[in-house]
Amino acid sequence: MMEEKVEVKTPEYVSLKFEPAGLGSRAAALIIDQAIITVVALLILFITFLGVWGFDMYLGLGSVSPYLILGVVIVMFILNWGYFAGLEYFWNGKTIGKKILGIHVMQENGHRITLLSSVIRNLMRIIDQLPAYYVLGMIMVYAHPKHKRLGDLVAGTIVVHERRAKSKRMSRLDKEIQRRNLKSGDLKIEEWNMKQLNERDWTLLKGYAERFTNLPLEKRNELTKKIATVLFPKLELSKEQKTYEQLENTLLILYLKLRDEWEYEL
Repeated sequence: MMEEKVEVKTPEYVSLKFEPAGLGSRAAALIIDQAIITVVALLILFITFLGVWGFDMYLGLGSVSPYLILGVVIVMFILNWGYFAGLEYFWNGKTIGKKILGIHVMQENGHRITLLSSVIRNLMRIIDQLPAYYVLGMIMVYAHPKHKRLGDLVAGTIVVHERRAKSKRMSRLDKEIQRRNLKSGDLKIEEWNMKQLNERDWTLLKGYAERFTNLPLEKRNELTKKIATVLFPKLELSKEQKTYEQLENTLLILYLKLRDEWEYEL
């Protein structure tokens, strides 16, 4: 059966193709996430009521304060909503369930999910859960051509499959990186700066890396300088007083850091 693809047009006029995550994978990821939330919630409830109720019994009060119940309800809401919104924003569109199922959420234009979009799409879970057990959300995911629930439509997001790593022989590029003894941990970049890179930046860097070993030295130096001029300012890196080899090494290390995160199956 042919795999369904959706085409994404980035603001930089780059066309990208992704495989949208269907009802099965999204439902399985949700079940895993809800199981985790339920376990944490039960632990919180157990510890809270055991401690506070036991203290009240000791004082002879004999009842649980309504303020305590209200507080627990608020904590449960924050836990349920914050789990999804927080992880999706800080973990590049993934929750634990999504990570296990190999899917993640991103902006419709191919960029990482923004904090605002993460907040909006997860607040809309309140409606997607109606009338019970995400019935409305499941119907929309099944019926929508891009498998979107209401939260995705409002927030401008889409859930897609990640590229599965395939075993293959070491390429000339990998051999060159190994020869230079380069590792992704050799370059320290703040997470905030890494979030400034978009799909177009990855496409640019990937194209550079794939052509790297085939380019004549003069052409490679010229391309290295151009790519560094585009990417370094976003990462607060300086290219001044650096040799071409140092610039090359920095770009190749950056390629290693981004490869697992941005290399989707197109």
